[in-house]
Amino acid sequence: MKEYSTLFKNSRTSKMVFLLSIIVSGYCWLGQVINLYSVALVGAIFEILWLPALVMLIVLPIISMILLLKEKVNVRSLYVYSILLGVATILIMLFN
Repeated sequence: MKEYSTLFKNSRTSKMVFLLSIIVSGYCWLGQVINLYSVALVGAIFEILWLPALVMLIVLPIISMILLLKEKVNVRSLYVYSILLGVATILIMLFN
């Protein structure tokens, strides 16, 4: 039982980076799927958060790559999924 618990142990940093990647990806997806400007307050909040979300969309995969290399490229790390989610979100935004 101890062997399995150490196989999937992720650090607090990797969980935080992955959670931020999910939030940013959801924010970008929500902005493309739903008309957020139908309610003025929601549109204003969306516009305020747009630039930080865009910066995080670019920076999070870079941070994940750096931390993954420091971790000596562990395939079971959440950094891999964070990179994949960030790249997929960027590609969907470009080609949608």
